[in-house]
Amino acid sequence: MTGPIRIAFFGTPDVALPALQALLDAPDVEVMAVVTNPDRPKGRSRTPVASPVKQAALAAGIDVLQPNRPVEIVDALEAMQLDACAIVAYGALLARPVLDAGGSGFVNLHFSLLPRWRGAAPVQHALRAGDEVIGVTCFVLDEGMDTGPVLRTGELPIAPEATAGDLLDELATIGAPLLLDAVRALVAGEQPTPQADEGVTLAPKVTPEDVRIDWHRPARELADLVRSANPAPGAHTTFDGERLKIWRARPIAGVGEAGVVADRVDDGPVVGTGDGLLVLTQVQPAGKPRMSGAAFANGYQPLGGRLGS
Repeated sequence: MTGPIRIAFFGTPDVALPALQALLDAPDVEVMAVVTNPDRPKGRSRTPVASPVKQAALAAGIDVLQPNRPVEIVDALEAMQLDACAIVAYGALLARPVLDAGGSGFVNLHFSLLPRWRGAAPVQHALRAGDEVIGVTCFVLDEGMDTGPVLRTGELPIAPEATAGDLLDELATIGAPLLLDAVRALVAGEQPTPQADEGVTLAPKVTPEDVRIDWHRPARELADLVRSANPAPGAHTTFDGERLKIWRARPIAGVGEAGVVADRVDDGPVVGTGDGLLVLTQVQPAGKPRMSGAAFANGYQPLGGRLGS
């Protein structure tokens, strides 16, 4: 083809920013428009706030579209005469008329090694499952849930203490150049590879109830749950009848009654579980900022107390 690759970029949160920047920096790509979610109320004032992707697009002088429903912009997409579209964590499903308006197709950057962990929260589910490796997949969108054929993949080992936020930052960084390469390949006519029929797992959105701590579970499993919910929505239990969020924790050997604070070590209180002990190294009592486990142990004196109902 002659001239730059004409694309529209679909995305909303911070994790989409490295990919958007890679496309903006590419000399052979022209980002015709950015599509992002409408401004959402935030904070106590409930003032509408632009998404990180919108803010970045405006700073770069790129037109921004914010439909309530993506089908509302089909005519606008068709008028751009796009060669392809790129999408990262946009936050809405795209119907067939939208997909058909995207030139050669929509290349989606997904934060797992598909077909494992199809859905909205792949990183959180990978951590909860105790996976040792995760990755990114660039695939061509179809009308299924992360079922389209694959153009590029990249693997990332999961560090023992990595949180969901840590992994998303890393995956966004390694995925950005892969997405750019995948867009180029699709426009050049490369045929993507269908996903395998085996190994499919699902990763639905994680709710606060999903990350309520059951102290009868093993300590290793609870530590994985805690890091999967950091930075959102935050694993939680109760202490003295008030919600207590657990942001960081580590399992250690030992025996204790499930949910009872059995001891303390230098970095926090030690809680009994169904198998082993869990050291709470960063917590957040109701109405308070995050604090170290040591500060919580000093200020709240939880030794002998029970966490959870």
